[in-house]
Amino acid sequence: MCSAMATFDLLAELPLRVESYSLEALSAEISPEFTRHCTLVWMHGAGHSGVGEDVTYGEEEQAAFQRAGAVHQLGGSWSLAGFCEAVEQLELFPDGSTNEAYRLYRIWAFQSAALDLALRQAGIPLHQALHREPRPMTYVASTRLGEPPTLEAVSKRLALDPTLRFKLDATSSWGPELIAALVQTGAVDSIDFKGLYKGSPVDQAGDPDMYQRVAAAFPEAWLEDPDLSLPETRAVLATEHDRITWDAPIHSIADIEALPFPPRMVNIKPSRVGSLKQLCAMYDYCAEHGIGAYGGGQTELGAGRGQAQYMAALFHPQTPNDLAPAAYNQADPPAGIAPSPLVADFDEPGFRWPDPR
Repeated sequence: MCSAMATFDLLAELPLRVESYSLEALSAEISPEFTRHCTLVWMHGAGHSGVGEDVTYGEEEQAAFQRAGAVHQLGGSWSLAGFCEAVEQLELFPDGSTNEAYRLYRIWAFQSAALDLALRQAGIPLHQALHREPRPMTYVASTRLGEPPTLEAVSKRLALDPTLRFKLDATSSWGPELIAALVQTGAVDSIDFKGLYKGSPVDQAGDPDMYQRVAAAFPEAWLEDPDLSLPETRAVLATEHDRITWDAPIHSIADIEALPFPPRMVNIKPSRVGSLKQLCAMYDYCAEHGIGAYGGGQTELGAGRGQAQYMAALFHPQTPNDLAPAAYNQADPPAGIAPSPLVADFDEPGFRWPDPR
């Protein structure tokens, strides 16, 4: 931190005037198998509007949210801290969803919109409120290689930008030839084992043979979310703790403290944490304990991507942030995507990347 004051304390007393809020539906086909649905939450007051993005993955949950509309009584004069506390007490799912991750995503949508609005009403950008200078943000592009896996997704993106770096989802189907071809690119910064996802389309069971092949082939790469519940996987990665990172289980400081060993690096996704206060506390905790951080995305379609990029530019700009411009999520990314590191002019008041990506 740049001062002895806790990061959230620099924001807590920002005055906030809310007159109304509204919802905006977004959708985009990411692949033939996956259409992404998100909702922008717009907060309005004193001639300004602030925006946040709900990245809840359930299509029905998004549809129910949009159908219900602006049902909560949020109007009035608040401190930002008071508003955030009030949001956390609301039932934000009209269908009564009990998915805790989704609840955090929606809390972040409301609280990030409120932060954007409060800063705009105050006439200052986020970095000024936090006494930090945003720096060029390094990013990696995240992708899967299909089944059966091929080098196509990587080659296609390297053709657009030969300097591009990658975070790749490893699967048991990665054979020696594919791994050798990936090594030859010299472009792999991170491997995501997806070992902690359960019941999702990207589940990958703990596979000691695959872990061993990948760890040996990419000795400098970060290794994210291995499943260490099996003696065999723990043994294979026993000497790799310094480069094991964590993403899926990280929602709070308590989650960091519950990891099987102290990490050198964790993935901090603002929407996964949910609470602005807890997000700020996590940045402070990592700084105090010498834990590195990198940011991650949630296939955002609107302002949420830029807001995650903004946080990365303030708190961990030079790590392998999984926050490439959203165009890289397309099956066929277009030419002309801004290269890493991303730079921007942050003079505009509020909490938005000046050129949303």
